[in-house]
Amino acid sequence: MMRASVRASLAIVVTAVVLGGALIGLLSSYWVFLGTAVLITGVALQSLGLVVGRTGMIALCQMSFAGVGAWTVGYLNIVGAPGGLSVWVLLGGLAAVPFGVAIGLPALRLRGINLAIVTLAFATAFDTILATITFPGQTSFQAVPRPELFDSDEGYFVFVLGFYVTIAVALEFVSRSRLGAAWLTVRHSERAAAAHGVSIAAAKLSAFALSAFVAGISGGLLAGYLGTLVSENFSMMQSLSLFAVAVMAGAHYSEGAVIGGLLVTMFPEILRRLGLPQDIGNVLFAVGATQALSTGETMSETFRRLARKLVPSRGPNGKPPQPASLPAPVMHAAGAALSIENLGVRYGSVVALDKVSLAVPAGTVVGLIGPNGAGKSTFIDAVTGFLPLYYGRISLEGKLLEGVQAHRRARLGVRRSWQTNRIAPELTVGQYLRLAADGLSDADIAAVLAWLDCPHPDTPVASVDAGTRRLLDVAGVLASRPAVALLDEPAAGQSYEETLRLGKRIAEIPKLFGSAVLLVEHDMDLVRAACSHIAVLDFGKVIASGPPAQVLAETVVKTAYLGVEAEEAAA
Repeated sequence: MMRASVRASLAIVVTAVVLGGALIGLLSSYWVFLGTAVLITGVALQSLGLVVGRTGMIALCQMSFAGVGAWTVGYLNIVGAPGGLSVWVLLGGLAAVPFGVAIGLPALRLRGINLAIVTLAFATAFDTILATITFPGQTSFQAVPRPELFDSDEGYFVFVLGFYVTIAVALEFVSRSRLGAAWLTVRHSERAAAAHGVSIAAAKLSAFALSAFVAGISGGLLAGYLGTLVSENFSMMQSLSLFAVAVMAGAHYSEGAVIGGLLVTMFPEILRRLGLPQDIGNVLFAVGATQALSTGETMSETFRRLARKLVPSRGPNGKPPQPASLPAPVMHAAGAALSIENLGVRYGSVVALDKVSLAVPAGTVVGLIGPNGAGKSTFIDAVTGFLPLYYGRISLEGKLLEGVQAHRRARLGVRRSWQTNRIAPELTVGQYLRLAADGLSDADIAAVLAWLDCPHPDTPVASVDAGTRRLLDVAGVLASRPAVALLDEPAAGQSYEETLRLGKRIAEIPKLFGSAVLLVEHDMDLVRAACSHIAVLDFGKVIASGPPAQVLAETVVKTAYLGVEAEEAAA
């Protein structure tokens, strides 16, 4: 992943040097001046791309964060703070962070239109505040000075370009880190992120905080660009337009932010020269954002797709090499890895689970079977913390889990897979495993993937079929070597031969990874191949428990699970 980040960063730097040099060398100062505005807008769009593009939240107050940064720079200029504009811009970004965290707090409970209303309300309130105060230096005409080496329009373009490239490179590394993978997973499925030990609150607040920091930097750069500012530079409508352009252009990519900057800066100039009203731009931005949302492809993604056709990339060939061995298994405590006593769940008058007791001893594979609607999924949700309103006792290696949140249970060693695909398609296979198990080496990742016959770590998840994604889900669970792995129908989408092979792999998990396994499955061949003990659920109750051959031969199991009459089952 580090090599990929370095390659992408070098591409950003080289492109910026070539295009920036061409702009300065070939165009007049007026167009260089507009080019600087493109970059400043691009910085603001990058900040919005963190929240909207990567984390999947709505923020309609980004220019308010920029206003905080600009106001801070203006104030530092008035009081004669040391350091100059370079330092003031960074301090302006830091000043915006508390506001970003404050706006991020509602995002912990609100989504979609409700979150949009909260952020829009903040932008409206900020507009009201700016209408009653003035920016520092506005009335005294004390402009924010540019750095001495970058005082000209061409020099300030280079100054802003340096900030843009630095931010783009930093975000490139962050996006390929575990934090970046967590953001994408939160966007795709918060439950899946929590199942990997990701704190949803920390992921969302970090996105808003970093976004506000970058937006504050853009406001500080704008202060140096214009010298003095007015409240209209950071109006609510500016935030709305910026959001529409970010969605349309794909501002979570560095080139998407530049495309958006061109649209915001150059399009009004074109309208002005054509004598057309500026409101046309807002309408077209809204139409473009709607089109991007309906098609699922932004302008930057279209650009990348066309670029791949013109210059096909050399993708990974074959599967990762088989290392000498899998990562060493974690030694867990003897006894019951997972113990459930009298577990019950009610939905009003409906009893989903009725005093279910089950133990998963360390070093074993236990099966949990039952017909559809028996309560298996409810059972897993309760055990892993996604269904907190239950009664009974759940213990992990003797430690009670009552009151422990889902992501903390995952960190303690209760990991689960899912019946449906919940892997963020924007990730690569290797990124997904690093999200699931922090600290894995390249050799560890290659070993786990090869053991489960999964694709190369550099393979995009979006290009992997549904059956293989189920195996990746299992690989993510096992890579963290938890105390207990709850596998929810992992054989779905597999052929008969693949299912038998998976059964043998699951039976080896306690020895190779040190994890006990609770397997929820309908495929009896897989259950027989993998499990040493099974329990049968029916209407929320355990109706049989014991060795597979003995349990599957019981009349009550045949009646409930296999769908035959009691007399026929006993015959």
